[in-house]
Amino acid sequence: MNENPSFKSGFATLIGRPNVGKSTLMNRLIGQKIAITSRKPQTTRNRIQTVLTLEEGQIVFLDTPGIHKAKNKLGDYMVNVAEHTLEEVDVILWLVEPTDYIGAGERHIIEQLKKTKTPVILVINKTDTVKREEVFGFIDTYRKEMDFQEIVPVSALKGDNTDELIKCILKYLPYGPAFYDEDTVTDQPMRQIVAELVREKALRLLEDEIPHGVAVSIESMKEKGKICHIEATLICEKESHKGIIIGKGGQMLKKIGSTARPEIEKMLEMQVNLQLWVKVKKDWRDSDFLLKNFGYNP
Repeated sequence: MNENPSFKSGFATLIGRPNVGKSTLMNRLIGQKIAITSRKPQTTRNRIQTVLTLEEGQIVFLDTPGIHKAKNKLGDYMVNVAEHTLEEVDVILWLVEPTDYIGAGERHIIEQLKKTKTPVILVINKTDTVKREEVFGFIDTYRKEMDFQEIVPVSALKGDNTDELIKCILKYLPYGPAFYDEDTVTDQPMRQIVAELVREKALRLLEDEIPHGVAVSIESMKEKGKICHIEATLICEKESHKGIIIGKGGQMLKKIGSTARPEIEKMLEMQVNLQLWVKVKKDWRDSDFLLKNFGYNP
């Protein structure tokens, strides 16, 4: 552990509306992929904890689910996780889109942020999608809404200005020893990361064909020699969804497996034999028992 008296360590949470790029930014900041990314909103369902250790300090990132209006028990759980995190951390990173329109969702978040004493850094993401001179207008719009400790425009996708953001985060962390060994990147169990990678590929490949109701359960994960044998089940809510996930002649399920396997192999640093199945569990997103079963522990 680090004995340096000028070393800082603390917790930073990423909050924001669904699909503003929280997981992409966290993956960029820690330098590798832990959180899944998708064009579909509300992709992150659990609070993912990742660790960035630098010479001057250690930042533990909590990537929360997006704050939104809940529609079912899974939605309630996701919103609760996000809002409770605000009081538990040293600094809050609020990610927004590069726009001068502040909608109802953003106003709801502003109300939550005004209640907290935790320092807030406003992060204007996706600056690669707008002209540079437009960003100043977006900064002004948000500055009028509340006092932020810092406002940092970034592109999580391109990595623009992310070094500056890390410097800003470190400013608000207390001095103290590291919470984790310097080679720790996440506290997520490996099985959970594998499940999330499979789910990410399913969401990407299925696009708009099925709603958001897909979970992945890892049935077994065993190393034999130089190969890791993984059996996973994709859970959906309707029989019609099951047919879409499997695809004609099993082609879609094969495609999900073949796109997930290389990333799992890269992460585990070994060859992977991945077997996928599909099961229907009606209304699993409204069942406390099934939510806990799939790792969403309220």
